[in-house]
Amino acid sequence: MEGNERLDSAMQERGLKQHELADAVNTHLIDHGHEGTVGDRTVRNWLTGRTSWPHLRQREALEAVFGRTAEELGFSPTTRRRPSTPPEDPVDRRNFLAGAGGTTVAVVAPFLGAPPQVGTSDVILLRSGLDALMALDDTKGGHEGLERAALAGAAEALEKQKLGATQRIRRRLFSVAADYTATAAWSALDARKGDRAYALLGKALYLAGMAQDPVAEFRVWNSYAMLAHQRGEHTQAVDSAMAAQTTRITRRDPLFASLAHARTAIGHANHDRQAALRSLGHAQEVLGKAALADPRPSWVAFYGPAELTAITAIVRDRIGDSAEAEAASHRALASIPRQFRRNRALATARLALAQVHQGDIDQACSTASTAFELMTGDPIPGRMRSLLGDFYRDLITLAPDATVAQEWGDRYRSEWSRA
Repeated sequence: MEGNERLDSAMQERGLKQHELADAVNTHLIDHGHEGTVGDRTVRNWLTGRTSWPHLRQREALEAVFGRTAEELGFSPTTRRRPSTPPEDPVDRRNFLAGAGGTTVAVVAPFLGAPPQVGTSDVILLRSGLDALMALDDTKGGHEGLERAALAGAAEALEKQKLGATQRIRRRLFSVAADYTATAAWSALDARKGDRAYALLGKALYLAGMAQDPVAEFRVWNSYAMLAHQRGEHTQAVDSAMAAQTTRITRRDPLFASLAHARTAIGHANHDRQAALRSLGHAQEVLGKAALADPRPSWVAFYGPAELTAITAIVRDRIGDSAEAEAASHRALASIPRQFRRNRALATARLALAQVHQGDIDQACSTASTAFELMTGDPIPGRMRSLLGDFYRDLITLAPDATVAQEWGDRYRSEWSRA
């Protein structure tokens, strides 16, 4: 088996590592309404020559990424040799079937139209598509292409569920469908499409129940809490976060318990300072008990000490502790991993808010500008546009005559509305 030197050379020219090429191919696939299921292993198979001719959609994506044909990238179609079994004499075949008195037909017929059985390998393949979608979300945020691909994944999982070989496999496929639907809901939430997100969360919660999956159930309640906060329904935000706290996974894994407490703190921050700080304390305490390296679903990979620090900044700013919020934002930006580009941009916008609330207008404008730079090349997700809108509203309220405030608005108004 020979390696694909042309593809390797093209990747070196573009400065692409294996996971970066996988992300680029998945982005193209998802933007064109397909599932992004390419991972590091797929790219390794291309490079080693194990896969000499990717399927059509992957070839088209590779050609778009590199601006070269699949052949120029070292791929070539494989030719399959047909079996050399001599053709059967049709007369002998008819005689055999007639002599069997129809017995052979009776035995074979039930299997001729039988649907294929679905098993563990199908579940694993579908879950790998979820990982690709979450990697795209980390970079670009919620958008229509991601939601469309997630719903296609949910539909495929539900179709396969009908063919599941065992009850256990069917439950696992319900779980996959719940996660895909929750991903679509999250994409709508991040895009500030509240009604759409609410409807999808209801479907995801139903599927999580059918799957008897406490992790998927937790994910839905976590998103419900975020949606309620987004809508200004602070009591419902607290209730949803507390529902997340009661799911079984929080008793088994402190990381999920910490996230639920952190979400509760945000809900309290709008009307109950002490309750907000108390929930933050619980979140920090239980996170210290979590084994951060344990395997978990890709959708929760964003959460850890860095994200809790970013949430602390939100809570502190909302309860009026802007200086503490600024310090927490700086700590968060020093530790949020680079691949979480959207979250880094959000934390940057939060830092700008904390600075403007302290009257540091020049620094706040400079910081807010960095959020746009972090999202260069992609549309601004609706949730971030709303946050930057909050910044600009507070900016002109606190310093309506400041030249720097007017210049900031004039310079970034077009980017701010970039969708």
